[in-house]
This record gives sequence, C-alpha cells and structure tokens, in this order.
Amino acid sequence: MCAARYLWTPVVVGMSGAGLLAAGCMPDGLLITPVTTNRELVEETLVREPGLFPDKIALIDVTGILLNRRQSEFLGEGEHPVSLLLEQLDKARRDPGVKAAVLRINSPGGSVTAAELIHNEIQQFRAGGKPVIAVMMDVAASGGYYVACACDEIWAHKSTVTGSIGVMAQFLDVSGTMQKIGMSAPAITSGPNKAAGSPFAPLSPEQREIFQSIVDGMYEGFLEVVKQGRPNLSEEQIREAADGRVYAANQALELGLIDRIGTLREAFSAAKEQVGAKSVRVVGYRRPLAYRPNYYARAGEAPVTRGRDVNVINVDLPGFLRDGTPQFLYLWVPGM
Repeated sequence: MCAARYLWTPVVVGMSGAGLLAAGCMPDGLLITPVTTNRELVEETLVREPGLFPDKIALIDVTGILLNRRQSEFLGEGEHPVSLLLEQLDKARRDPGVKAAVLRINSPGGSVTAAELIHNEIQQFRAGGKPVIAVMMDVAASGGYYVACACDEIWAHKSTVTGSIGVMAQFLDVSGTMQKIGMSAPAITSGPNKAAGSPFAPLSPEQREIFQSIVDGMYEGFLEVVKQGRPNLSEEQIREAADGRVYAANQALELGLIDRIGTLREAFSAAKEQVGAKSVRVVGYRRPLAYRPNYYARAGEAPVTRGRDVNVINVDLPGFLRDGTPQFLYLWVPGM
C-alpha cells in the first residue's frame, strides 16, 4: 500500500470558461489528477550524458536575500534560505551517487548570521569528500561572496557582479518626523545604552562607537573567511580589495577573488573531471509540483517581495526596516 498522501484537485469552470464553452473553444474533456501533498524535496534530472549508471553532480541554489527566517512571498511565507540549503546539502550528502556539487549563487547577500550559517554548512558538506564549485550568476556580492568562499573553487560569468566585501549596520531614525507631528516615544531604561538603536532617538556619539566596534569585529571575521577561501592572497591584498566596492568578473579574476570566468556547463565538466567520472547526470532538488525542464529554468528567481530591484534581485527593504531594530548585514544595496 502506497504511503504517499494525495490531494484531489477540483476543476472549476468560471465565467471565462463558460464564455469559451459558448464559443465552442473548450476542450472535449477534463482530467482530474491526484497530486501528492508530501513537501519533501525530490530529485530531478536536469542533464544526462550517455552511459550506464552515470555519477551525479548536484546543482544547489543560493538565491535572493540571505535571511535566517522565512522569506515573504505573495499570499504566504516562502522558504527559509538556511533550512532549504541544508535540506538540499543533506540530500546530496546521503546519496552515494552524488560525487560533487555546483553551488549556483545569485544573491547580493543578507544578514551576517545567515551568511555564516550557510558558509558553515557548505564546509561541513565538503568535509565529506565531495568537492563544491561555486558559480556566480547576476550578483554574488557581500554575503553572496562570503558563501562562495566556502567552496573549493569560485567561478563567475562574464557579466557577474561580485565583491562588496564588508559589513553595514542599518538603522531607522524617525525622531525628526515624530517631532514634526508632535509625537514622542519616551523609554525608561536601566542604562544610557539600553535603547541604543531605537528608531525614536538619534544615535549618540557613544552609541555610534559601540555599534562601530561590532561592525569592525564582523568585518575582521569576513576578512578571515576570505583569507581561508583565497589562501593565495596576502592579508594586504585582501584588505585592499575589501573596501566595500563591487567588481566586474574580469576585475575579480585579476584581484584573485575568483578562480575562473566560465559557464555552468563548463563548471559541470570541471566537476566531472575532478571526480574522474566517465559520464554524469546533473540533478537538482525541488518541492513536488515545482517543475523545471532544465538547469536554467527559474535560475536565480527571487521570491516575490515588496521593495526595490537590485540587478534583477528583489530586495525587501521594508522587510529589513519594518520592526525598527538594527540590522547587521553582509549586503550590497546600491543607493541605500
């Protein structure tokens, strides 16, 4: 007896359907199909080379804003980026047929904690002996680059934007607006810095110094990650490149921040050569019903969010600021 759970999908003919029916344009039959309600990731084949029993290369995505919480989507909550990545890595780790992974990154970064968690999980995956090649798409900046540093190799497309090595602490200050409309939000605290970063009061010089010290510490942590991921670079070279600016792919290659400019297909070939496979099958992991015909379908697709676009990636800026709490970010947002 099959243990899978199924959901019967009803077919509803609305006004548009009735109009088509009246015009004689409706199909001559309706098919009602049972679908599984199981949400566990399933494997799908994206590329298969000729040969019996080919080895597998897993294609895993790191996409959109990196947050340690569920991303918001239209009419509901989306995936938790860290949880989803770990779920994919675990599936590839447990499969003896998977010999290597290609990490496709399309992200301007996100929260410091999310980037660190993802970086650590990739390192844990590599510890199992399966190599990982990072392939950057439109953007792999700040936290996106931080994640790439966990991989064995870092590749970029010709049009990729990367770099933005650094940290920022984002605050919201509405105290001026409050004064103009005659409102105040006094807070009774146990110390002068207990409410530091509140949106209802500007930062004092002492508070700025406190947060600057935290940012400086996180920045040093970022530099250490780059140093571990790019052992051929000296500390001086890394610090010179890590002033927060972004780089085109050819600039990043010249600086030693990436290993190669190439395509996804070339990365698959390189991974195949690294593991000594005669033929390979490129596989991805998806939720049931999320059909993708090949490895370019929905590549780097970000969740539907409210906010502004950054090089085709939707950045939910109101989401960062909506609760008024300080945000420590490995994030590239031009013009913010």
